Amino acid sequence: MIVLKFGGTSLGSAERMQQVVELVAAAPDRERVIVLSAMSGVTNALIEGAEKALARDLGAALERIDWIHRKHAQAIDALFAGSPVKDGLERELEARLDELKILYKGINYLGELTRRSLDAVSGVGELLSSRIVAALASARGHRAVWLDARQFLVTDADFGRANPLWDELTPATRSAILPLTGAGTTVITQGFIGSTTSGASTTLGRGGSDYSAAIIGVALDAREIQIWTDVDGMMTADPRIIAGARVLPEVSFQEASELAYFGAKVLHPSTIKPAVEKNIPVRILNTMRPDQPGTLIKDQVKATETIRAVAAKKGITVIFISSPRMLMSHGFLAGVFAVFDKYRTPIDLIATSEISVSLTIDQTENLQQLTGELADYGDVRVVSDAAIVSVVGRQFREQSGIAGRVFNALSDINIIMISGGASDINLSFVVGSEDADRAMKQLHTEFFR
Repeated sequence: MIVLKFGGTSLGSAERMQQVVELVAAAPDRERVIVLSAMSGVTNALIEGAEKALARDLGAALERIDWIHRKHAQAIDALFAGSPVKDGLERELEARLDELKILYKGINYLGELTRRSLDAVSGVGELLSSRIVAALASARGHRAVWLDARQFLVTDADFGRANPLWDELTPATRSAILPLTGAGTTVITQGFIGSTTSGASTTLGRGGSDYSAAIIGVALDAREIQIWTDVDGMMTADPRIIAGARVLPEVSFQEASELAYFGAKVLHPSTIKPAVEKNIPVRILNTMRPDQPGTLIKDQVKATETIRAVAAKKGITVIFISSPRMLMSHGFLAGVFAVFDKYRTPIDLIATSEISVSLTIDQTENLQQLTGELADYGDVRVVSDAAIVSVVGRQFREQSGIAGRVFNALSDINIIMISGGASDINLSFVVGSEDADRAMKQLHTEFFR
């Protein structure tokens, strides 16, 4: 059993969809599950439409639907011209978008956009793209069937970032999929979406299609999970920023987790967690260059380099809390963390001194409430538009001179915060967003020239 996930750029046009079907047909495993994202740009358009409806600009919301309709209709026309399949797909496209119009009108009328409503809106793209690809695979003579992931991927009701309910979803996934794959039928389904036990649509958060693939792979005891994207694999840095970045043939689960969380956009951070727990290898491959070997992520790797890659995560907010009450006291940090727990806001990095604590977050929807309650613990200062730059490698605690090389390379860049020692494979620091790319370039030159 193999699970293959294709992202939005892999499905951005009729030509790309045809290439995906060819890649699936060439996969060596007879038993396979295909997990698909929405066509590129569609999820953003869906969310923008909901926001326009909320702002009482229904016309602009409906324009987003028109754009989504054109994008999918063009793909259907190019792939199924002259085929009776075309009429059925076009009717289904119209039906889905009519439902979307009703949702937008409801949001516009009520002036309210709940997380549950947003989930119902933002998952439409995956339903559309997977229908087209499943129909294309069948039309090309392959044994393929479309399954709605909401039938088996059971989650809690934390809309917008739902969590899998493994006790329910594992038997449901196996029951829905294994009889089909066991008979040699390729299952084509959606990433990103699931449903509660009561049947309400949920999403796993942005980038959640990777997570879906991992969840399905774990539930089915897959041999391998493949993430097909638009780069050749995990690299020493973001190739869009650093032209000299090169592919890493193998990466450990731990290294991949750090790189994914701290900015390597090729992989969603949550993807690694289920795969690590079941020790299922994850392979990163390029849809546009399928001849490239990609990157294999597994438990143990043979690489010996101390420094493996650099990454940057932008859009970070830094919160500084200073209070003399911290001096030689206990329970202070517990109180601070309880505030973040109350508002369900994860902390990325943390650094402390005798009378102050500095930390970073990337979810700011509750920032005003957070800082209001944190003010009970001391003086609070917030720095927005920052970035975390991370150097990821191995055995940092056993190597001397790494920090010296890092900060020598960044001698002309203002460093706002430093976090080191918590991990044996990661040294991270915070800079202004405007300095992030330059910091990455200088570090990459230092360690990979």
